Amino acid sequence: MRLDVWLDVACLLRTRSEAQKACTGGKVDVNNQAAKPHREIKEGDVIEISRPPGRRQRVVVRGLAERHIPKAEARKLYEDITPQPSPEEAEMLRLARLALPHVRAANAGSPDKRERRELRRMKEGRGR
Repeated sequence: MRLDVWLDVACLLRTRSEAQKACTGGKVDVNNQAAKPHREIKEGDVIEISRPPGRRQRVVVRGLAERHIPKAEARKLYEDITPQPSPEEAEMLRLARLALPHVRAANAGSPDKRERRELRRMKEGRGR
């Protein structure tokens, strides 16, 4: 089975095209080797996926499925063997999350008067 299809079916990446981009971008390794999207995988393979904040998720392939299945069943296709982050790593991840800019929810509607003023101040480089 193709690696990009399996990553999509197992719900490890959102879409097959996202899985293809991750593979061609060097974000996915199979058995400690860089993997291309068309690489054939089998049960027992160890897959490492680079995640955004610098973490690497490790999974062992436990099953194959050709078609999309419910997410609960898709989780049975792999075993997550990613080690837990150390306390130092956890603290760094927490600080990195705090440093991210605040993003309005997409369904929040248009900004009100106060929010528009705050946006204008941020864009102009002035604080409060």
